[in-house]
Amino acid sequence: MDARHNQNKRDPGRPGTYRGRFAPSPTGPLHFGSLLAATGSFLQARSNRGAWLVRVEDIDPPREVPGAAKNQLETLASFGMFSDEPVVYQSRSSALHESALERLRACGLAFDCACSRRDLPDSGIYPGTCRDSIPPGKTARSVRFRVPSAPVELVDRVFGASSHSLMESCGDFVIRRADGLFAYQLAVVADDIAAGITEIVRGHDLLDSSPRQQLLFQALDAPVPRWLHLPLVVDTGGNKLSKSSGADPVQRARPAGALAVVLQALGHRPPAGLRSLESLWSWAIDHWNPERIPTEPFEI
Repeated sequence: MDARHNQNKRDPGRPGTYRGRFAPSPTGPLHFGSLLAATGSFLQARSNRGAWLVRVEDIDPPREVPGAAKNQLETLASFGMFSDEPVVYQSRSSALHESALERLRACGLAFDCACSRRDLPDSGIYPGTCRDSIPPGKTARSVRFRVPSAPVELVDRVFGASSHSLMESCGDFVIRRADGLFAYQLAVVADDIAAGITEIVRGHDLLDSSPRQQLLFQALDAPVPRWLHLPLVVDTGGNKLSKSSGADPVQRARPAGALAVVLQALGHRPPAGLRSLESLWSWAIDHWNPERIPTEPFEI
């Protein structure tokens, strides 16, 4: 049976249908933690009979690795995961990002900033130096988003409710960098709005970004997607797996074995007799329950 056909249980014509996404950065091959995030988002979409999209977040050229995006898409394909719509490349959406920035300027929530990292205190928290105006003799470098004094209340499907005082944790944050590139926080929100994403499923390491992104959704008068963060994958020393730390790439040759381990990391233990990729996906879609997802990191 074609793995793609077997998993493609969705109803794109139903109003209000679920829309999820997986959005890797092309900075290297997918590792086990990336595969876990892709699988979790894929299963949420399939179990909700919704659409699963793939967006390549290629807006930071200095960090990109040539050929990485193609490699990542091929790895997803080897596991039977295919985007339900054409793959989106974030670098081609600059008009969306510019429009979002101008809307924030128009409502007074974006302001020019002359500060460099050297101007910030050791804590890295922006002290509001240019909030009202750029100091005399200084030139605008970046654009920041004006955060409120009130805490941001976040509700996550796995990690529960939390309160975040952005004034204390980061201050007004950059939405357009000094090099002219759009910052991750704004680009990802503008793209999620354009794609109609209804739930964001990703790793716990990005939970810290969610309060900032929630503010941006609200500032742009867009529905805030639901949040579902997945447990981290760590090595035996408790360090998060990442491309920057040299995590081993996913091996495509034996996808069924890797998928079985990912499902266990997500709190779902498939029967031992399931050996094929198709049978594992079929079982996982039928038995998927976000309530089983653990909060503790998974050691590999």
